[in-house]
Amino acid sequence: MTTSSAGAAQLPVDRAAIEHRLITMRKSVGQLDTLGALDSARLAGDPGAGLVIERILALLDDLAAAINREVSTALSGEPPRTPAAAFGAAGKAGMIDAGLAGALAPADGPHHVLVQLCLDTEPEKVAAIVDAARSGYREYVRQVTDWITADPGED
Repeated sequence: MTTSSAGAAQLPVDRAAIEHRLITMRKSVGQLDTLGALDSARLAGDPGAGLVIERILALLDDLAAAINREVSTALSGEPPRTPAAAFGAAGKAGMIDAGLAGALAPADGPHHVLVQLCLDTEPEKVAAIVDAARSGYREYVRQVTDWITADPGED
């Protein structure tokens, strides 16, 4: 991991708000874990599962965007113009590593949008999208938690 141990102590951010968002993100990743198999048969037989997946992924994206936006604004004085720019700023701040920033801002669009697009036409791709998002957001929560709780004297 290449995140900075200087953490949030270096920036004027609302640590409590970030911590609350992280709690919700942790619970949401756990909910994805409980969904079980997400193969084509499951998605065809249980259309509500796709809606639940899409909503959880949208929530994770929204929460990460809010955290990233706050950190980016604290760094530059203005909010980022795009979600990808916000993830880049989070990497620049040392909050998350660059590889994770890229994984959570895929060029094809946010994970929840990819799930929406695949549900009807390519449901066999949904499980891989969800696995990538689950893994990425789990790591995001871990790295941001480390960053927000870091002691600036640990550098």
